[in-house]
Amino acid sequence: MARGATVLIVDDEPPIRRFLRTSLAAQDYAVIEAASGAEALRAMASEAPDLVILDLGLPDMNGTEVIRAIRVTSPVPIIVLSVRNDERGKVEALDLGADDYVTKPFGMEELVARIRTALRHRLQEKGEPAIFVAGDLSVDLVRRIVKRAGAEVKLSPKEYDLLRLLVENAGKVLTHRHLLAEIWGPAHTEDAQYLRVFIRNLRHKLEADPARPALILTEPGVGYRLASAH
Repeated sequence: MARGATVLIVDDEPPIRRFLRTSLAAQDYAVIEAASGAEALRAMASEAPDLVILDLGLPDMNGTEVIRAIRVTSPVPIIVLSVRNDERGKVEALDLGADDYVTKPFGMEELVARIRTALRHRLQEKGEPAIFVAGDLSVDLVRRIVKRAGAEVKLSPKEYDLLRLLVENAGKVLTHRHLLAEIWGPAHTEDAQYLRVFIRNLRHKLEADPARPALILTEPGVGYRLASAH
């Protein structure tokens, strides 16, 4: 599915661009490069890439400004390259519309997996499957039926709404603020502890081992991610 997709790499460090270009070309991706935010926006207009890999620390503008500008005209998946311990930058980028992030230093296997997930999610947005399956979890989005290992699981209305939001964005990181605003409204965007309680409840009902979740994954300091459908 991702074969032949065009990836725009936005990073001001030539060694990183060279590493990404070589590695992605070996995976059959076409690659466009930009060393600044201005170059990235010109490439977006002229090349219409299928996905953007964006470093937040650019010489001419902050990467978040690039995300904001891209989102005015395009839903293209954006994966942010961030430095370790920059939770604030990750959260801001995701809230502005980035789809995912990887932390430097990163492995190509992890990045390619994130690229495939982001491209798959973009393709599914227009034709979302009625039944989501990941491991032994199945969620029927039409009939609102949740099953684990074939047995129906009873969820409260808010638990189901939270799970549905995660399912609709499977593979993507959703920030605490986004989840709280979508489920409980904008007045509750600081109630992270409230969200943790509901996530814990969902894990107890859906995970084989709630202490070691394999479905609802925590992104420390940022939010949560539902494992992609198999």
